[in-house]
Amino acid sequence: MASGDSSKVWTAFSLVAVLGAAAATKKVLNTSWKAATGKTPPANPADPDVDVREAVAWAVVSGALIGLARMFAARRAAGYYTKSTGHLPPDLRKDEQDPDKPTPTT
Repeated sequence: MASGDSSKVWTAFSLVAVLGAAAATKKVLNTSWKAATGKTPPANPADPDVDVREAVAWAVVSGALIGLARMFAARRAAGYYTKSTGHLPPDLRKDEQDPDKPTPTT
């Protein structure tokens, strides 16, 4: 597979994984929030009609959990990519792992 093709496959694969994880986490968060508070989560925490404590709590919880879900999805996608191609995705390679870069001599 050409390097450009490999990069495009990785971009598409990681995008789908990250968006899927974020959507699934958002759904779980909405359901959990409603079960815990009895109210639907704030649609727009910046709305002045939303209590500031509720807005901050929603921002902290949703931001942290969605961020973690996206990170774990990207790591899992990189693992699958590595197993199928034998190398890390193009944007995750360290300098010494780049097959096109000459090996430094000491």
